[in-house]
Amino acid sequence: MLKTPLIAVSYKTYAEATGRKALELTKKIESAAKDYDYTVAVVPNLTDMKTVAESTELPVFAQHIDPYMPGGHTGSVSAEMIREAGAVGTMINHSEKRMLLADIDASIKRAKELGLEAMVCTNNVDVTGAVAALNPTYVAIEPPELIGGDISVSTARPEVVSGSVDVVKRINPEVKVLCGAGVKNKVDVEKSMELGAKGVLLASGIVKAKDPEAVMRSLLEGLH
Repeated sequence: MLKTPLIAVSYKTYAEATGRKALELTKKIESAAKDYDYTVAVVPNLTDMKTVAESTELPVFAQHIDPYMPGGHTGSVSAEMIREAGAVGTMINHSEKRMLLADIDASIKRAKELGLEAMVCTNNVDVTGAVAALNPTYVAIEPPELIGGDISVSTARPEVVSGSVDVVKRINPEVKVLCGAGVKNKVDVEKSMELGAKGVLLASGIVKAKDPEAVMRSLLEGLH
């Protein structure tokens, strides 16, 4: 398990974080991260993941895996594929890549079989509890209506974060809760940590920022 607190930055399929720009963004994030004793992970798109992993010392996560063994699954992404590309873990069940609970369970198991971290995204407290019972490394609570917006879940719906932390403590205290959806600045991170989260997951707040390195430094300050 990676050391917490953790900040994970998803590149999604943003043009600002694709191809050569993915490498440029990664260097800016790494430049900020090296001055802090916290973990910063990047989550590039699947086509850039290997190149990004080879260019940075930051831990790299995949944006998704499918719950399959290697074989005849055209168009799918196996745990073996992302490990070979240099990833140390994977997101699972992002709101933009929803999965059935049985497939979430199978994907977590496939990741763990290969020594990969599993970061499962959830949309409410009940789903967080169900996922915690499946024993992922992290759950990232992200109400979908707040993703990509200007108000973070820690401000708009703090009870979702605190409720997720409480239910995870009851069901599986080994699981770390991350706060996602709308995280943009130092205050959002501070509120997330006050509510009991062990870090944050964000995307556009960094990827679309005019100065990603400066924003990353501000987010890291919020972890103090």
